[in-house]
Amino acid sequence: MESGREIIAIAEVVSLREEEAVNNEDRNQNEEPKAVSKFKERPNASKNVGGWKLASLLLVNQALATLAFFGVAVNLVLFLTRVLDQESATAANGVSKWTGTVYLFSLVGAFISDSYWGRYVTCAVFQLIFVFGLGLLSLTSGMFLLKPRGCGNGTLDCMPTSTIGVAIFYLSIYMIAFGYGGHQPTLATFGADQFDDSIPKYVNAKGAFFSYFYFALNFGSLFSNTILVYFEDSGHWTAGFYVSFGSAVLALILYLLGTKRYRYLKPCGNPLPRVAQVFMAAIKKSKVVPANGDELYEVDGPESAIKGSRKILHSNGCRFLDKAATIIDEDTKESKNPWNLCTVTQVEEAKCLIRMLPIWVCTIMYSVVFAQMASLFVQQGDVMNSTIVGGFHLPAASMSAFDILSVLVSTGLYRQILVPLAGRFSGNPKGLTELQRMGTGLVIAMLAMIAAAATEIERLKHVVPGQKHSSLSIFWQIPQYILVGCSEVFMYVGQLEFFNSQSPDGIKSLGSSLCMASISLGNFGSSLLVYMVMAITRKGESPGWIPDDLNEGHMDRFYFLIAALTAIDFLIYLYGAKWYKFIQIDDIAVEPSNNSMGVQRKEEEDEILDRV
Repeated sequence: MESGREIIAIAEVVSLREEEAVNNEDRNQNEEPKAVSKFKERPNASKNVGGWKLASLLLVNQALATLAFFGVAVNLVLFLTRVLDQESATAANGVSKWTGTVYLFSLVGAFISDSYWGRYVTCAVFQLIFVFGLGLLSLTSGMFLLKPRGCGNGTLDCMPTSTIGVAIFYLSIYMIAFGYGGHQPTLATFGADQFDDSIPKYVNAKGAFFSYFYFALNFGSLFSNTILVYFEDSGHWTAGFYVSFGSAVLALILYLLGTKRYRYLKPCGNPLPRVAQVFMAAIKKSKVVPANGDELYEVDGPESAIKGSRKILHSNGCRFLDKAATIIDEDTKESKNPWNLCTVTQVEEAKCLIRMLPIWVCTIMYSVVFAQMASLFVQQGDVMNSTIVGGFHLPAASMSAFDILSVLVSTGLYRQILVPLAGRFSGNPKGLTELQRMGTGLVIAMLAMIAAAATEIERLKHVVPGQKHSSLSIFWQIPQYILVGCSEVFMYVGQLEFFNSQSPDGIKSLGSSLCMASISLGNFGSSLLVYMVMAITRKGESPGWIPDDLNEGHMDRFYFLIAALTAIDFLIYLYGAKWYKFIQIDDIAVEPSNNSMGVQRKEEEDEILDRV
C-alpha cells in the first residue's frame, strides 16, 4: 500500500521536526523566559503527553479508516444497480441518502464526545462499530448476494437476492455509516487536542494538523479509488470488502496503541441545556435593558463556569441574549440559577452557534455538488467508452482518483504559490482567510458542474445507436473531477479550520462535525433534488432528465441547474461572510485572518509536503 507508506513517512518527518523543535527550545529558554506567560492552559487537560508523534498516529488511523470506508462507498452505486438490480435514479438516491446518513451520524458522535464520553472513548466505540459493520458486509455479500460467483461485473448478472440477504446488507452498510460517521469528526478534534496551546511551538500546530488530516484522508482513499475499485468492478466484491475490513481492524489496533500517551480533555457536559438556559433567561428578561459588556455577570477567577472551557470575551452582536447575563434585583436575592442568570461565557457560546449558522447553511449547497461525484458522475462514466490501451477496462468509479490527485496537487500549489502571492496583496501570511477559501471553493464547484454538463452534452452526441453506451472517452470527465478536487482544498480544509477555531471549548467536536453535517444535508438535498426534477420532468412520454437509460434523458440540464443554485448560494454566502464576527477567548483573538502561521512552522510543513 503506497499510500500507507507515504502517511507513515509524514509521521516520521513530523516526529523529527518535533524533536528538533524541543532542542531549539532548550537552547533558547534563557532568551525567552516569559514566552509562555501569555498563553493559558486549557482546564482539565492531561499534560506531558500528546504532540506530533501522537497526532501522527491519529493521521495514520484516519488514512486506514478512510481506505476502509471508501472501499465500500466509492462503488456502492454500481453494487446497487448490478447486484441488487436497482434503477439508476433509485441507486443514485440510495447512495445520496446513505452518504447523508454517514455524516449525519457525525453530530451524534460529536454530541456524545463533548458531553459525556470524551473524544478518546467515543472514537474507540464508533471504530468498533465500524469494524463490525465491515465484517458483516463481507460475510453477507459472499453468502447471500453474489450468486453465481463473479457476478456484478457488468456482464454476468446476479441471481435475485433473498429478503434476508438484502436486510442484512442494509444493516451492515448502515452500521458502517454509523461507525465511520461518529468517528471521523471526533478524531479530527482529538488530534487537535494533542497540542497544548500553552507551549509556543504548538500555537499554530492545530491549523497544520487539519491540513494534514485532509491530506491523510485523501491518501487513504487513493488506494480504494484505484486498486479496490478495479477488483470490485470486475466482480470481486467480497475480496474488496474483506480488504476494507482488514484496514479498519489495523486502524483500530494502531489507535489503541497510543492510549497511554494521548493528551485528554475532559468532556464539558451537555451543551443543549446551556444554550437553552441562555434563551430562557433572555426571554424572562425581555423587558430588561441589557447591561454594558463590563457589567454583565461572569464568575471570578481564570476558569469559566463551564467545566473544561475557557472564558470567552463579550461581543456586541445579538444584544438580546446579553439580557441573560444582565444582573437584576431578583438575581441578587437568591443563589445564581442558570435558568435566570447566565455567565458571559455561556451567552457567548450561544452567540457563536448563531453566528456560525448562516455560514454553515451556505456550505450545504457545495455538498450537493460533492455528492454528484459518488453517484451521477459514476453513472455518467459507466456509459462512456472506458477501454484504454490493450483493451483494459477502466472502472467508472476509479475516475475519482483524479479528484484525489487534484486535492494533493492543489494543496501544494496553494501553499507554494497562492499563499505567498495572496499574502503580498492582503498582508496575511496565510494568504486567504478561511472564509475567503470557502467562498473560492463555491466558485470552483460551480465551474465543476458546468464542466460536467459540457461533458454530458458531448457524450450524447456520440451515443452508439441501439446501445446504452457512448463512444466518447471516459477521460472527458477529468476536468470535472479535477475541479471538484481543487474546490475541496478550499472548502473542506477551510471548513475544518473555521468551525474548530470558532467553536468554544465546550463544543469543539460539534464544531468539527458541522463540516460533516453539511455533507450529510447536501446528500439528502441532492436526493430530494433528483426526486423533484424527475417528478417535474417525467411527464407523458418524456422519461425525465435522469432516466434509467441516460441516453434518453438530459442529465446536462440537471448539472446546469445545480450550477445555477450554487451561484445563488455564493451570493448569499458573501453577505453572511461580511456580517460574521469572530470569537475571542481570554486575551487571545482567534480570528482566522489574524491567526498567522510562524515562518519556521510553515517551512517545516513545506519540507514535509516536498518530501512526500
